[in-house]
Amino acid sequence: MSYNFRPFIQKVGSGSHTGKNLSREEAASAMAMMLSGEATPAQIGAFLIAHRIQRPQGEELAGFLDACDRFAQKLPAIDRPVTVLGCPYDGRSRTAPVTAISALGLAVQGVPTLCHGSDRMPTKYGMPFIEVWRGLGLDWTVLSRDRLAETLARHGLSFYYQPHWFGAAESLVPYRDQLGKRPPVATMELMWNPYAGDTHLVCGFVHPPTEGLFQTALSLRQQTCFTTVKGLEGSCDLPRTRPAIIGQLGKPGASCKSPSWQRLHLHPREYDLGGKDVALESVAAYLEDLRGTLAGENTPLTPAAIWNLGFYLWRCGVCSSLEAGLKLGEEMLLQGQLMEKVRELQDELS
Repeated sequence: MSYNFRPFIQKVGSGSHTGKNLSREEAASAMAMMLSGEATPAQIGAFLIAHRIQRPQGEELAGFLDACDRFAQKLPAIDRPVTVLGCPYDGRSRTAPVTAISALGLAVQGVPTLCHGSDRMPTKYGMPFIEVWRGLGLDWTVLSRDRLAETLARHGLSFYYQPHWFGAAESLVPYRDQLGKRPPVATMELMWNPYAGDTHLVCGFVHPPTEGLFQTALSLRQQTCFTTVKGLEGSCDLPRTRPAIIGQLGKPGASCKSPSWQRLHLHPREYDLGGKDVALESVAAYLEDLRGTLAGENTPLTPAAIWNLGFYLWRCGVCSSLEAGLKLGEEMLLQGQLMEKVRELQDELS
């Protein structure tokens, strides 16, 4: 048993009247002890469930991320800022993801984009990002970290596979199944940055209070450029059935000492792109639609692809307006430019 870890359990697990949140430094120490294995399985399980009940604070999540920075093998920096698209590590089970389309579109337009994730993960066991890429013939797990960074620099796209480069975090995955609940580290993953250089970080969320946690944690970590999206299943995919609620700080690629926070409510119906979000009925059917969309076919995914491409092309500075981004995104799809990028990457990864 770790006597050094026990006070953290006592602090967050003392109930609604006497329980207290950890400082940033305490949270970093607690996470380091869990990642290193200094804390025992019983202690880790107790801490994770107690902290879920207590509810994590932004300062604590900042401390968790500080510890992850020390334990993870991050992707080496390239010579340009990189947009990192976050995603829920336990995947998607209800709605068809279009994050890969956004990433490919940004890459085509010269915006280096990094995605990250793991394999199927409890408690949701949804389709993870790595399976989407494999469905397009892209197996990022065959590349070394240096090759992944080279691919990011040369082709504008790469993927960080947690089991290869952050094994300590993978050691905590079984606790999710044993506890039957998402622990606070699942919230931390949404704003995890596996890249070592200048970053525009995009974080998706479901519940409104999570956005405030993002703001606090990322501000404490001096992340001066980030975007929050109330997206589909906690992803950074903009919905079509409701307005997209977006927060943004800073401008990608621009230097700003005191960036201001902006709030956007984007209504897809105002751009003739409203409608139902495509259901994820089966992986095979989804991948068929995804490949067709990338090749320029009109599929059920096409409106969502245009909506998301338009926003991210605008947000990342490729286009001066959302309208221009939507037009460019539609042109790129119709011309099959995104599928050309897929083939280019297939050659690189083969």
